[in-house]
Amino acid sequence: MSNRQVRKMLRQMASGEPVQVVTARASMKKIARLAFIAQQFGYEYADVRQGGGAQGNGFTMLIVPDPSPQARARAEQSRARYPDAVDGGALPELAPDEVELLKARISFDLATRYTEKQLVVILVAGFSTLAVCLGLQLGADTTAAVVAGITWAALMALVPVGLVVNRRYRAKYAALLQAAGFTPVTERSGRLRYVPREGQLPGHGNPFAGGA
Repeated sequence: MSNRQVRKMLRQMASGEPVQVVTARASMKKIARLAFIAQQFGYEYADVRQGGGAQGNGFTMLIVPDPSPQARARAEQSRARYPDAVDGGALPELAPDEVELLKARISFDLATRYTEKQLVVILVAGFSTLAVCLGLQLGADTTAAVVAGITWAALMALVPVGLVVNRRYRAKYAALLQAAGFTPVTERSGRLRYVPREGQLPGHGNPFAGGA
């Protein structure tokens, strides 16, 4: 999390509109830190998706204004305590426990963006493309076709492994969030999310719908 990125996010938040924070090659912890800073100034984490940065290898996080009285009071306190935050001044100190919970929410949301059927389609399509590209690089003879075929079969064997890993990943963060008192909420699409106790889904359903 660079100070430059934080300042840019804070300037965008001044509009009072939903903000998409694009990060390139950022870790979940860095994204969670950005979300934490946003929460100190009246915004809340809404969702995240893969794809960000010039090469598309980063993430795009959506944050939206938090209308709750608690958020408004927290924002007023932060603006009074850190009046020059957007211009390079001091920023609120990170609360490690809160950052870890945000990291868990973000990680869980990434793991549940696709159903298992959709994930299988994505993995099969991606692995098949890799095998075809390998075959084309090796040439158009029989040996290249055999190597490409063996590679494709080996990659297909990894599909069930990927599903198991994804399930364990989801279960790990779901348990952590439940233990912290977060509430499971299901979107209209059937996707499971976790929100703070007695909270609701920020952005009402799919917050990326209609977004860039």
